[in-house]
Amino acid sequence: MDRFVPRAIPSTLADRVQRWRGWDDKGRPIPPENWPGRRALRGEVVMPGLEMLHTDDEGREWWMRVSAAPLRDDGGQLVGTCSVIQDITELKRAEQHLREADRRKDEFLATLAHELRNPLAPISHGLQILKRTVHGDDSARRSQEMLERQVNHMVRMVDDLLEVSRITTGKVQLRKEVVDLNNVLQGVAAASHAVMESGGHQLRLELPAETLLLPADPVRLAQMVTNLLNNAAKYTDPGGHVVLAAWAEGAQAVISVRDDGIGIPAALLDRIFDMFMQVDRGGRQGQGGLGIGLTLVRSLVEMHGGSVQALSEGPGQGSELRLRLPLPAHAPADASAHAPADVPSLPGPAAGAQSGDAPAFGRILVVDDNADAADTLSMLLGLLGAEVEIARDGPGALAMHDAFRPDVVLLDIGLPGMDGLEVARRIRARQGRDQVLLIALTGWGQEDDLRRSREAGMDHHLVKPVSFDTLERLLRSLRTSA
Repeated sequence: MDRFVPRAIPSTLADRVQRWRGWDDKGRPIPPENWPGRRALRGEVVMPGLEMLHTDDEGREWWMRVSAAPLRDDGGQLVGTCSVIQDITELKRAEQHLREADRRKDEFLATLAHELRNPLAPISHGLQILKRTVHGDDSARRSQEMLERQVNHMVRMVDDLLEVSRITTGKVQLRKEVVDLNNVLQGVAAASHAVMESGGHQLRLELPAETLLLPADPVRLAQMVTNLLNNAAKYTDPGGHVVLAAWAEGAQAVISVRDDGIGIPAALLDRIFDMFMQVDRGGRQGQGGLGIGLTLVRSLVEMHGGSVQALSEGPGQGSELRLRLPLPAHAPADASAHAPADVPSLPGPAAGAQSGDAPAFGRILVVDDNADAADTLSMLLGLLGAEVEIARDGPGALAMHDAFRPDVVLLDIGLPGMDGLEVARRIRARQGRDQVLLIALTGWGQEDDLRRSREAGMDHHLVKPVSFDTLERLLRSLRTSA
């Protein structure tokens, strides 16, 4: 006790008070007059206690959880306090280790995704070049399509890993707006055509005749339904049938994906949304994937205030997954009233320029230190009729920008010499926002990365390997609106 007491009982004596610090349950510092013992002497009960830190004579730190209650005599007079003190030093150290491990895990996943995306970008670009320039036999075409599917599959796995990390750490923020559910589901069905076709599946839509408007993040809603369709395709044998349906049920909108696939054992119905859970296919665990797609669905639908449910009659009987999302209590304004934000357009030709003077897609500067990614992207843009130059580092990008005067800069972030964000800031300082369009094209795609891009002056932020069809549509839309 003689050894323990000095670091266990908070003291307000002049020579000891500086060795103690305390915080309330919201993490705010508390002054000595509000430490548990002082509060108990005022008649308060301090439970379950406050965390306090003591620094001993050797500079070592000891954590205590201090609870206190007033002590009264038989007449009810306050005569002292009763304090309960727990040494939680080891617990606090373990918490710190867990936080550090979690931080390192997030950093590792972000770095892993970046390093995986970088080689995927030139592979994807190369496949697009072959697709657009080589007209071989059917076997060559099928090989290209197979390689595209596998690249897309790898990209989805990388994205899912990052999504799980972002959701579990609270870094995903929903951007809700009034959406037309039918429009979202039709778009998802169209985007899932390739997945269904590769498995030989038939996808049928059963959508309500009436318009269902609900508050939701349209990107996350599409992501949820896409994951359900991918799951149905994965667990349905070739030639199977998948139905995407929706309807209103009371105060909820219900989205259903049902299939005639392998079904779900009753014991797994409540577990298939757990991390890494996959239904066994006769000794084979699914058809690839990480087993986190449905975990993402559950997390995202709960963030929307909804729920997800799995239904199945058992093995061989198919399955159905249902999303339930709350409908608004009052009819919202038409979704068409929520016009999208203005999209920056490509700078138009200079005054007096003739219609045939400029390349179809203008002048584009590609900035990337990955030579394969830059060269293949340059070739693809050249096939579209763009005039393209390449820079390999930050200072080179600024010099090439001054000499080439591009309409668009496709800018990697992790550049030698000067990173892409600083390049963007310097270009904006020289030219403002009207003379050139800046598009970040990078392997970094977390929320903080997007925020930093916006603050540096980027107009768009695309994550490698970007679908070249997506990039082409973006450039065409900006060119059209110029």
